[in-house]
Amino acid sequence: MTAGLVAMVQMTAPKFPDVSTQDFTTKSADGAEISMRWFTKTGSTKEAAVLHIHGGGMIAGNVDLTAPMVSQLVSTTGVPFLSVEYRLAPDVRAPKPVEDCYAGLQYLAANASKLGVNVDRIGVMGESAGGGLAACLAHYAQEKGSLAIKKQILIYPMLDDRSMERDPHIEPFAVFTYEANATGWGALLGDAVGKADVPAIHAAGRMTVEQAKGLPPAYIDVGQIDILRDESLEYVGKLSQAGVDVEFHLFPGQPHGFEMLAPQSDATALALQQRAKAISSL
Repeated sequence: MTAGLVAMVQMTAPKFPDVSTQDFTTKSADGAEISMRWFTKTGSTKEAAVLHIHGGGMIAGNVDLTAPMVSQLVSTTGVPFLSVEYRLAPDVRAPKPVEDCYAGLQYLAANASKLGVNVDRIGVMGESAGGGLAACLAHYAQEKGSLAIKKQILIYPMLDDRSMERDPHIEPFAVFTYEANATGWGALLGDAVGKADVPAIHAAGRMTVEQAKGLPPAYIDVGQIDILRDESLEYVGKLSQAGVDVEFHLFPGQPHGFEMLAPQSDATALALQQRAKAISSL
């Protein structure tokens, strides 16, 4: 998802008066202060929660831009979200963005009682670059072994720095372009892009089937004419081979960020319904 596209949608996005927000801060692994925004629905008693990670190709985007999208999901499901203002590449390189997101996850778990959250019912969710970082976060949390993620909800996720081969059936319709994908990965990984030793906590698509074992159940959706389609399919396959429960939706004829481009379409209605169902299952 590009920041420009999200900004365009934000200008015309409906308001959700039943959703209120509160801002918090926490410290990342290197001591950097990380801002977060807590979204809750008035009157909701849901004990689950979602740590949300915005998109923007690893180099753009912020919590403000995705606030309308998050508010809609919170209003629909009643499940509160904590959105993390992770640091962007190239100002930082991997794994700093994932460490920032993990700091948000730690904050949510540490303050679960105060926020009315069941620490065993926390999911992670992101779109595009945010989906890729959410997948990396699942690996990172598994390595740390201290926080259990209930589910990973990955929306057209940016997973693999090696996925640069152009598909002539997709390229004319690419909202998120091959050039933008290469720029984002280059900013995040630097000279390591495409090399053999990139770990899954830097680019989740690098995981092996063995590394996938024990990861949280996943919900993944992507459009058929999205350049991130094939890496999503490969990720679904690895999760499935590792025995991880995975729900996958491929939306025919849809590009990257299709729900923002065509908010009234049948595909958008179905995608939002399926995503809300995944969130509500936490």
